[in-house]
Amino acid sequence: MKKLLNAAHLYMILGVVSGLYHRELTKAEHFTGQTQLGVVHTHVLSLGTLFFLVVLALEKLFSLTASALFGWFFWIYNAGLVITVGTMTLHGTLTVLGHDSGAAVAGTAGLGHILLTAGLVLLFITIGKRLPAQPQASAAGATTVAHARLRDR
Repeated sequence: MKKLLNAAHLYMILGVVSGLYHRELTKAEHFTGQTQLGVVHTHVLSLGTLFFLVVLALEKLFSLTASALFGWFFWIYNAGLVITVGTMTLHGTLTVLGHDSGAAVAGTAGLGHILLTAGLVLLFITIGKRLPAQPQASAAGATTVAHARLRDR
């Protein structure tokens, strides 16, 4: 669980820093147009910070880390997010500086999105495998409590 909290915290810091980077770079270059830098911080804060806080809550409820797939999800999703946000930052910086980003940047961004998607698929598989275990335990516990109450009467 600490790994999830640390990831959320790291992405919170990166999200704030990326917003500062956008503001300062565009101000220094007197750039007033549209650039991907304007949405990097929201992507980092939502797909990083908020996402991992939600996964942390799901971990608390369903012990997702008990699944062997969880580690795969964690590292593939993080790789996808870092690649996606990195290419967005590069593309936005090049735009502000008046340069074209080229096909390599677009291809790398596509790879980042593919990894994000694979990570999300792994997360949903992990949740699906852990979800049935939790309600059965709750139902068994409720049955035991109900039987105990009947015996006490």
